Amino acid sequence: MFEKKIKDLISKTIGIKNLEIEIPPKQELGDYAFPCFELSKKLNKSAQEIANDLAVKIKKPNFVKEIRVLGSYINFFIDYNSISKKIINEILKEKNNFGSQNIGKNRVIVIDFSSPNIAKPLNIGHLRSTVIGNSLYKIYKSLGYKVVGVNHLGDWGTQFGKLIYAYKTWGSSIELKKDPIKHLLDLYVKFHKESKQNSKLDDAARDEFQKLEKRDKKNLELWKTFRSLSLEEFKKIYKILNIKFDSYDGEAFYNSQLEETLKLTKKSLNTKISEGALIVDLEKFKMPPFFLLKSNETSSYHLRDLSAAIYRLKTYKPYKILYVVGCEQELHFKQLFTILDLMKLNKDKFIHVNFGMFSFSDNTMSTREGNIIFLEDVLNKSINLAKKIMADKKSIAKNDNETAKKIGLGAVIFADLSNDRNKNIIFNWNRVLAFDGDTAPYLQYTYVRCLSILEKAKKEYKLTPDIKIDYKLLKEDSEIKIIKDLGNFKNIVIKSAENYKPNIVANYLIDLAKDFNEFYNNIRVISNDINSTKAKVALVLCVSQVIKNGLNLLGISTVNKM
Repeated sequence: MFEKKIKDLISKTIGIKNLEIEIPPKQELGDYAFPCFELSKKLNKSAQEIANDLAVKIKKPNFVKEIRVLGSYINFFIDYNSISKKIINEILKEKNNFGSQNIGKNRVIVIDFSSPNIAKPLNIGHLRSTVIGNSLYKIYKSLGYKVVGVNHLGDWGTQFGKLIYAYKTWGSSIELKKDPIKHLLDLYVKFHKESKQNSKLDDAARDEFQKLEKRDKKNLELWKTFRSLSLEEFKKIYKILNIKFDSYDGEAFYNSQLEETLKLTKKSLNTKISEGALIVDLEKFKMPPFFLLKSNETSSYHLRDLSAAIYRLKTYKPYKILYVVGCEQELHFKQLFTILDLMKLNKDKFIHVNFGMFSFSDNTMSTREGNIIFLEDVLNKSINLAKKIMADKKSIAKNDNETAKKIGLGAVIFADLSNDRNKNIIFNWNRVLAFDGDTAPYLQYTYVRCLSILEKAKKEYKLTPDIKIDYKLLKEDSEIKIIKDLGNFKNIVIKSAENYKPNIVANYLIDLAKDFNEFYNNIRVISNDINSTKAKVALVLCVSQVIKNGLNLLGISTVNKM
């Protein structure tokens, strides 16, 4: 809430924009700090001298209690006592909309996420793209952007030649209807096993895909069946996670545009034939060639991705296009963005939101097919574990499936999103479902604790959200710390969007919950002092609202009992 105001204040004073403001590591150093090192180079003065001169020139606004120079930093101490009224009233007024802003001004952001391959299961490897993309969708939407969520299905390519050959040779229509994903996966695994013994199978698969690209009736009919059955299965998992997409246009959708893309590429760039394939040479950029057509003249995924990028530019006229795809695809996107830049198609609009790998800390997660861990199995295991934990605690009834579902799903999602997306994740069941520590159950439990206080206050004092409050009574250190947290929520949402990192929101929520629980353990909320009670109850209500809003941005539900 105040970071931008302080930035603007300093910018106005010195006439320089795009300044960096830091948050000091200790409370005694203030709430915000402006380092003067960069100005030292520009003004040819020592950073400390600049800090002393600038501090005198800055006109102290009402929300700042003190401006103090500490070494080469100008430190700002916010007067939370005087602005607590503004923060609390804003939360009580905006409720579920608190945190929402109109920064985007309806500009379009396209987010490409999840993107599983047809005829294969949604596995644990898809979790990160799915939940990171969904959270960014919610975050950008809350900031006033028009967001388009695209599930770019892997529904074309040589692998379908393999699958079609396998189905024609070993497939069963009965098994396909019974359990489509399992049957298709079994066929795919069988093909690779057999092809190791018989290399001619790979040639046969390429022939089948070539027939598919030439719209062979039988192959096209099989492809449509595989796609339809797979998408139906995917949507079951997305429904469990409460995730929706605006488009399921996969690679095949762009087939009708490939010829036009080829023409545009040939016109804009120097293409050449290399070992029978049509490529763009990227050697001067120290990258492998960008393949357009394979030696048998079938399309490459490079060409399909380029067609998708051009289509999205024309169709959505986006401010940005985000590709939420793992770090193993970093080279591919560097190639793609370089081609787009060479074609003068505004490379800067395209962002690869990459992420690290996901693994388990033990062998408690069994697999259905070799080393593939089905995402559905992970979600069901988490829900069942949550149900057992809650039943053992006797905090919810054994048949309260909805609460257990929210706790279990929230635990898995938060275990992912609370980590910096650039880092690998080691998943530990005991940790992610714990009621203390950096977990979703901890946040959900804190929210329930807030509800319990509010319910008691309502019964004993008939207190409602429209109560009149004496804000000066919120003066304890733990209360001021919470007000500071609440006032920072809007800025946290912006930072999360700017860095494409939901973990910034997740970690903020943990800090807020810890500060609240410290307050709860040391200060009596409901007392015989009605005015003090009113003020503290308002604070609790605000905490519950911000936890709920923050969890919603992560795609996690709150619960009313635990």
